[in-house]
Amino acid sequence: MKKHDPYAALRYKEFNTFLLLRFAMVFAWSMQFIVIEWQVYSITKDPLSLGIIGLMEIIPAVLMALFAGHIVDQKEKKGLLFKCILGFSAISFGLFVLTWPQIVSEYSTKVILYGIYFLVFLGGIVRSFLGPTIFSLLSLIVPKKVYPNAATWSSSVWQIGAVLGPAVAGFSITLIGVHWSMCSVFLCSLFSLIALSQIAAKPILNPKIGEPIMESLKEGVKFVFNNKTILGALSLDMAAVLFGGAVALLPIFAQDILKVGPEGFGVLRAAPAVGSFLTLIISAYVPMNKNAGIKLLSAIFAFGVCIIVFGLSTIFWLSVLALFFSGAVDGISVVIRQTILQLKTPDHMRGRVSAVNSIFVGSSNELGAFESGLTAKLMGTVTSVVFGGSMTLLIVLGTGIFSPAFRKLDLQKDIDEHEKGN
Repeated sequence: MKKHDPYAALRYKEFNTFLLLRFAMVFAWSMQFIVIEWQVYSITKDPLSLGIIGLMEIIPAVLMALFAGHIVDQKEKKGLLFKCILGFSAISFGLFVLTWPQIVSEYSTKVILYGIYFLVFLGGIVRSFLGPTIFSLLSLIVPKKVYPNAATWSSSVWQIGAVLGPAVAGFSITLIGVHWSMCSVFLCSLFSLIALSQIAAKPILNPKIGEPIMESLKEGVKFVFNNKTILGALSLDMAAVLFGGAVALLPIFAQDILKVGPEGFGVLRAAPAVGSFLTLIISAYVPMNKNAGIKLLSAIFAFGVCIIVFGLSTIFWLSVLALFFSGAVDGISVVIRQTILQLKTPDHMRGRVSAVNSIFVGSSNELGAFESGLTAKLMGTVTSVVFGGSMTLLIVLGTGIFSPAFRKLDLQKDIDEHEKGN
């Protein structure tokens, strides 16, 4: 048996540049989201306003996702990614201006709030293109035989950014304030543009350039819904993220329940990403492809338990531990899902399949934020989180009972076939 190389993807220079670029973007995006969450709740003291942030991003993300996937499959990936990062930079600069103390003092809270919502809405449009573009570019940088390893390292770097972004945001708000924290986000986006210049333009592998958009979208959706493995993984993860979206309510827990201030808020927000990052690092050395179905179901069940514990906790460090372990088991889900998508998606359809993935999973983060904000308004914050965790457990149990084929999912055979073919 061929020895597993945990650093296979890192032996490609452009992939290392790609990781640097991805880190900068994830760090900037996650830091920006935290800063805006803090600012919005600080000026409104309304949990529903946090949910609206998610809603403002999910509307364009869902409406534009399939169209974005079609465009990504039709266009050169590096040039498209340049436009995405440029758009994000413009949004970050706009938020930098909106949080300027002089601007805040001259305009009403409603004007500032609506301005933030509008820029978040534009961010949703950018995000609908960004995800499929990055997913497609990754497959053009490394050979197919190292896709699983590349997906693991890419997800690991994503988690590093997701760890540091919230943590830095929490301390940054305290040290330099919301306004200059947004300036840091803008500078990170400029760094991403510099890193992207080190990656060469890639060929377009789609044999159907110029294909009518409706036919293209129909083909992409049909592929996902006909592939039971991809559909099952996306549906299960979507349900968990939708009902387990407790992180959207963290400003309330930090300010009103645990009373730990912005520093504690940063720690709480980073805890799930720390857990997930550690799992992803371990997975580079210990692949999780064998018995993937059982592992995925078990991980999401454990995630639901962690969310319930977090909701009931009134002790800061117990809350941190619950979020940490929720991230650790979620990391298993990330590895398995990304491996499924990379192995089972044809090159010419990666943009569209990634777009469908963003609707199922990526956008469910924002929909989950809205669901959490709404249920917190109706039920109370703690009851809302416990309800979400309980729904996650029920969905996992239902999937495990009624989908025996998913329980038997094993990805090792697909990986062995790819390695033989390369």
